Amino acid sequence: MPPTPLTPQVIARQALEKLRAQADPEIARQVQKYFKETVRSFGVTSPVVRAMTAELYLAIKKEWSIAQALHLCAILFPRPELEAKGIAALILARYKKEFPPQLFGQVKEWLEQNYLANWASVDIFCPEVMGTLLLRYPELVKEIKTWPGHSNRWVKRASIVSFLKLTKKEGFLDIIYEQAIALFPVADDLIQKANGWVLREAGKRDMARLKKFLLSHGPAIPRTTLRYAIERFAQPKRRELLLRTKAKDTQKTKSTRNKIFQPER
Repeated sequence: MPPTPLTPQVIARQALEKLRAQADPEIARQVQKYFKETVRSFGVTSPVVRAMTAELYLAIKKEWSIAQALHLCAILFPRPELEAKGIAALILARYKKEFPPQLFGQVKEWLEQNYLANWASVDIFCPEVMGTLLLRYPELVKEIKTWPGHSNRWVKRASIVSFLKLTKKEGFLDIIYEQAIALFPVADDLIQKANGWVLREAGKRDMARLKKFLLSHGPAIPRTTLRYAIERFAQPKRRELLLRTKAKDTQKTKSTRNKIFQPER
């Protein structure tokens, strides 16, 4: 009897069987603590998910092309469980040498449809997949520059975390700083944290440039973004940057309050 073809449907079923076999309700409850929005989880740890992905990929790598990997994403991304989305994303990332520019539009559709509607799924998927696309097809940068104005928060988060690994590549720091500025007006802590995270990573390339950037845009930068961005500065420098980037009216109000409530001697 010939072996069962390893179609995307078969691999999706095997992935879900593996996840159910390793499911831990207590870990699933702990996972929810990291999210403000409600998420579903099997309660399988990240190292185990990655090991499962490696095992599944070993079975298909000689037979599949990116077409099957995309089909797997179409099956598993609509599922609610974080780990199912993660396996599909990690398998697709294995086919980065085959990524066509059209994948950019597909990613945007997945985000708009809320198939990756949590920070963990966006952060696993976008640095690998979108980062590869932006590096390989520089013309796509113009398109992603429009994403900070999108109504969907996950498109907004993707607009900056897609550059995470590109902080290490030549020619991307200017674009990253421009993207960061475009996100400053967004009053969403998940966007503000992501923005600060990528700025912090950009600072590894050039700390002096990051400092100059923060001082230049100080009052416009959400404090959440700022606190994430300065994490790799020494503590005295962090205190200095927090003080020097405050809005002037805030500093004036604080100074006046200190004078008003200062006890007489």
